[in-house]
Amino acid sequence: MDQKTLNAFIAQRLPDHALEQVFYKDESIYRRDVDRIFMRSWVYAGHTSEIPKRGDYFLFNLADESVIIIRSEADEISTLINVCRHRGSRVCIKSSGQTFRLTCPYHGWTYALNGELRGAAHMDDKFDKSSKNLKSVHMRILEGMIYINFAENPCPFDPIVKDLEEVLKPYALGSAKVADRKKYFINANWKLSLENYTECYHCAPAHPEYSRGHGLTLGKEKMETLLDDVMARASACGLSKKYIDNSYPYGEEFGSGRAYTRYPMLRGHVTGSEDGKSVAPLMGSIKDYDGGCTDFQVGPITFALAYCDHVVIYRFIPLSAHTSECDITWLVNGAAADGIDYDKSKLTWLWDVTTEADKFIIEHNQLGVNSRYYEPGPYSEMEAFTDQFVSWYLECLGS
Repeated sequence: MDQKTLNAFIAQRLPDHALEQVFYKDESIYRRDVDRIFMRSWVYAGHTSEIPKRGDYFLFNLADESVIIIRSEADEISTLINVCRHRGSRVCIKSSGQTFRLTCPYHGWTYALNGELRGAAHMDDKFDKSSKNLKSVHMRILEGMIYINFAENPCPFDPIVKDLEEVLKPYALGSAKVADRKKYFINANWKLSLENYTECYHCAPAHPEYSRGHGLTLGKEKMETLLDDVMARASACGLSKKYIDNSYPYGEEFGSGRAYTRYPMLRGHVTGSEDGKSVAPLMGSIKDYDGGCTDFQVGPITFALAYCDHVVIYRFIPLSAHTSECDITWLVNGAAADGIDYDKSKLTWLWDVTTEADKFIIEHNQLGVNSRYYEPGPYSEMEAFTDQFVSWYLECLGS
């Protein structure tokens, strides 16, 4: 599809309405999504606790790209393109591991943990090893969360840090650890997966487990009334009273959108669990449960929900024009011991059952969108954030 045809589809979108079918099915639009959105945005790759020792690594894969996230020194993390500088083979094959050097399995070129080429047998005397180090991508760490950006000149990350550092500080995410991490394969275009996350219009009918404990399912006025009580207790519980009413996480600096909101828990729930009771020790310097939870966003596809005793990080990426993946990380206090201070099955229960339900409704959404009878419908007032995302997305594609 050429730009002129695409612009025509963009122009015909009705205000406050969902996208046309072509945006969820067309292969050329999918490729443009990867280039315009994912190759230019800050994307969550993982947490520093997943690679605690020198030589520990894991792979981050997106479309045709693969990045080695590796602990190259005690206090240094390298983000290396997983492409040998000889003839292009993948260097690391396993999704994670531990190594003292990186060796290409094809012809044996070897690299230091920071990507420097150290060995290339049978090359002539004119060969300059220093010109063939592994390439790398930009990387920033926010409270232990590793974000990468494939762009040559990425959008600024410092505004994200400035907005979020105070509100995230009590959780001490930099010293937290990954209790569990799961991937959910979804037979649907990535935009349907992300759009579903950005609205809670579906929460009451689709997520009774979530809805009974979270105030986001209430109307705005009721939620704000309950939130006043939560914020009044924040300081005593060791939480920040800063409130960023950032209603525009999309469209400021490309791919660096950030948002932070708080909302109340309901019916005696203090955290996101099956019975609403605590499932792990309090995070960081938090002293008590304040009756609320924190929602924050970094970049266009990574979201997190911070409870007083654990944090859940969501990331959405495309696998093809018709499939996507939701990656979820559960963080707990770094001093907590599995099986003693927390039960992994209880910790992950709520967002596992919720994501399985989301997978079901998203996949059926895609089946309906595939119909020749599909036409975009109007958004409700509870889908304002979704409309914001869709408008920003079209602006990116049309630029």
